[in-house]
Amino acid sequence: MRDNKETIDAINQIIKINSSICNFWTDVEGFAPLNAARLLNKSRLDRQVSLSYCLKIWLEKVEENAEEGSLILAWTNLGSLIEGTMKLFLTVWYETYKIDIDAIKKKGKIIDPDVLPFELLIQYFRKRIWKILKKEELEDFVRHIQSRRNAIHSYKDREIGTFEEFFSYVQKYLELLILINNKLPHPFP
Repeated sequence: MRDNKETIDAINQIIKINSSICNFWTDVEGFAPLNAARLLNKSRLDRQVSLSYCLKIWLEKVEENAEEGSLILAWTNLGSLIEGTMKLFLTVWYETYKIDIDAIKKKGKIIDPDVLPFELLIQYFRKRIWKILKKEELEDFVRHIQSRRNAIHSYKDREIGTFEEFFSYVQKYLELLILINNKLPHPFP
């Protein structure tokens, strides 16, 4: 097992926050605007929780021949969590997103956050969200994980980094998750 208390604590925090988000945002009719509530009701925030728990898998030592495959899957796990967190943000703020001049459209129709491809999601966040959050450096963070995650297409040679790098990015994801969660409306202060 990779024994890093800081990483274990970060993963436990990620699980706690994503569980809390799932428990609250899964059924918000009456709290969220109707269109946002409908999108949230069909979202799979429970899978965000499950993927959060899966981060613990990567703490386990694997067979030597499985090291690279495990690392690729770890990046895919983390990339999926980041994509889901970004989609959650746009879904909660759906009413603002859909009237935004820069909202992503196809044939003149708004593409809902739940079906936005990761690349278009990143582009929209670059144009609008990172500036609002005063966190423009997050573009590089998300792009780096996207690049590592794309190693899932294993036939092409791609850089995959190390587990040490991966775990440092798990901790950065926790920072992003806290930032996003703090920008979501909550009924209680």
